[in-house]
Amino acid sequence: MDNNRQDEKKYLAKKIEELAVAMEKMKLAEYVELLNRPGRMFYINFFAGVARGLGMAVGFTILGALVVYTLQRLQVLNLPVIGEFIADIVKIVQNNLRIQ
Repeated sequence: MDNNRQDEKKYLAKKIEELAVAMEKMKLAEYVELLNRPGRMFYINFFAGVARGLGMAVGFTILGALVVYTLQRLQVLNLPVIGEFIADIVKIVQNNLRIQ
């Protein structure tokens, strides 16, 4: 009986140690500290949002520039389908500019 109880204690101690390691890996203490300081959490989330938005803006700008560059190169080749497509886009843009 006594040996069985010691085995249970060792098993429980091992499980508690594993749980402590898992909680340390989750950085639960840092998260609770962050929740207790809402001002710091606001600044972290604000700057993360600014960085995310700036990244999207730069990414879309580069992507748009690549599309325009590719369309310009295709226009130089004077392909009939692409040329008509670009001409239609130019007409739509000019009509919208006249309306405004």
